[in-house]
Amino acid sequence: MPNLRSDDNRERGSSVPVWVHIAVLAVIALVIIFVVVKLSIWNKGREVDTSDVNAEDFEVEVLDQIFVLPADKKEGHEDDGQETILVLGNDAVTYDYSKTGFCGLVADKTGATVINAGFPGSTISVKNAEYQADYAMDRFSFNNIADSIVSGDFSSMDEALNSFTEDNTYVLSLGSLENTDFDKVDTLVVYYDALDYISLRPGMNPGNDVDPVTYMGALRSGIKKIQEKYPYIRIVCMSFTFCYAYDSDGSLKNGDRVDFGNGKLTTYMQHMIDVCGETGVSFIDNYYGTIDEGNSSEYLLDNIHVNQECNKHIAAHFAEAIYGK
Repeated sequence: MPNLRSDDNRERGSSVPVWVHIAVLAVIALVIIFVVVKLSIWNKGREVDTSDVNAEDFEVEVLDQIFVLPADKKEGHEDDGQETILVLGNDAVTYDYSKTGFCGLVADKTGATVINAGFPGSTISVKNAEYQADYAMDRFSFNNIADSIVSGDFSSMDEALNSFTEDNTYVLSLGSLENTDFDKVDTLVVYYDALDYISLRPGMNPGNDVDPVTYMGALRSGIKKIQEKYPYIRIVCMSFTFCYAYDSDGSLKNGDRVDFGNGKLTTYMQHMIDVCGETGVSFIDNYYGTIDEGNSSEYLLDNIHVNQECNKHIAAHFAEAIYGK
């Protein structure tokens, strides 16, 4: 007959003492309590003395991306000794067409001849893939201006002027563009405000990287056409500044926070950075370190147009980054 008492003794001898279980549970409980207390303190935060902190010590990183035009691109091109800058854009360069505007200030800071060929209300992309007469503004988009520059035929833009007879700026800018001697142009500046974003233009088309109805496609397409025709012209793209946009409910919102389905303002800026990197074109960042929600009342005349003080800053930034002046 089996010795049951002996088996019971072996089981009791091999089992873990009760006090060990209690000790382990106590340690686990202490760890949980410690974690909960730390998380509670972290979530609540603590007051920090910032009386000795100077806000000017903390600078926003500006995302300039500067390329020097390779020497071989200038082969066969004769330098006339005078720096000539052609500026394509929209209200960013036409809202103030005077000496206190971007072009006037750049001319003053660099000593260059600056040609303002901006068209108010225009965009980098086109609204319609196939031109429609009821939207003549497409003729003045960056992509279509590039076509006219490359072909030397500005007749389609001349025809579109009939839709903009109330604003003489279109006549002045087109006249400047038609009379430009591209053999003498050294630098081409592309400077548009955020109207592509506000106008709900798509950012990109993965199936067509030169789709003119998209921001990236139109920018890439226009740059490549000009580079092929005039390889000796250095191209510089200027980003838009911070601005406001109307949300679907009609309320005015920070462009940093509003996504109309194609991305926020910073998404479009990254699109420009990417295209510039791909094409070897310099990029000047006017977004970071210029206007933000905190100082927008000091530099914006309305939701999107900048004032003279902001133009001074942007022109100085451009002159320093591109010409070291």
